[in-house]
Amino acid sequence: MTPETTHDQVDSFLDHRELLFSIVYNMLGTVADTEDVLQETWLAWSTRHRATAATPVANPRAYLVRVCTNLAIARRSAMRRNRETYIGPWLPEPLLATADTAADAVERKESLTMAMLVVLETLSPLERVVFVLHDVFGFAHGEIAEMLERSPAAVRQLAVRARRHIHARRPRTTSRPNSGTEVAERLMAATLGGDLTALLEALAPEVTLWTDSGGRGVAKSLEPVHGRDRVAAVFMAIAADPRPTRLSIDYRYVAGDPCVLICSEGRPLAVIVIELYPETNQVTAIYSITNPDKISEIR
Repeated sequence: MTPETTHDQVDSFLDHRELLFSIVYNMLGTVADTEDVLQETWLAWSTRHRATAATPVANPRAYLVRVCTNLAIARRSAMRRNRETYIGPWLPEPLLATADTAADAVERKESLTMAMLVVLETLSPLERVVFVLHDVFGFAHGEIAEMLERSPAAVRQLAVRARRHIHARRPRTTSRPNSGTEVAERLMAATLGGDLTALLEALAPEVTLWTDSGGRGVAKSLEPVHGRDRVAAVFMAIAADPRPTRLSIDYRYVAGDPCVLICSEGRPLAVIVIELYPETNQVTAIYSITNPDKISEIR
């Protein structure tokens, strides 16, 4: 194999890496598992090129997506078994964006909200991959059938089941970076200031709070908390606790949704993602991730 061939195969993989990352992340919900799958995909890609009798890959994009998709399905099945012993709710690992890139994040077709990723957790691995590839990335059912080695009819049936399941559970929220940051700031000011009236005004009556600590991070509840009064009580209890030293708060975005990054002495303590009703701009869902495994690398 010549240096030029090696250079070409590296460039080809890198050209498609962002697409592969987005597909796998939307299937798995964690950065570490996504990176592991991409590493395995690269090994399969480079090994394929080192085989002396191998024919050239006519469509690198289709080949790489097929490889990473099947590797992600296998990883997904193993992850589902591990979730059975997970302490408390499991939430996807947040991918944070800065204010400068938030507008672009809203427009990116592959940027799924935290709420959508939570809904995808309830699908089977095959239903999830078909939905992600077809409804999010626009692959045809025939292409997906070839990747999964199933009939187009079977893939269409998986797509119908996934879409019906998702539409029944899809939250009526919107992503509004301009107003969302203001709501996040009011939510934190009310919480840290112990202003119960302002906190209740910011929350929708049917708001739900999910807290993912994995049994390790700071958490007030290991079960979802439903209703404005109960969620407000949780936030008031947080405000009443002694605060860590050198507490800092930064406002970011996750797939266009506003989020709050809370750090103590430069160490992330929590990422809080909020979702809003489009009519009232009240908070209808709060996803609090405090598991150190999911946020320790965030800066």
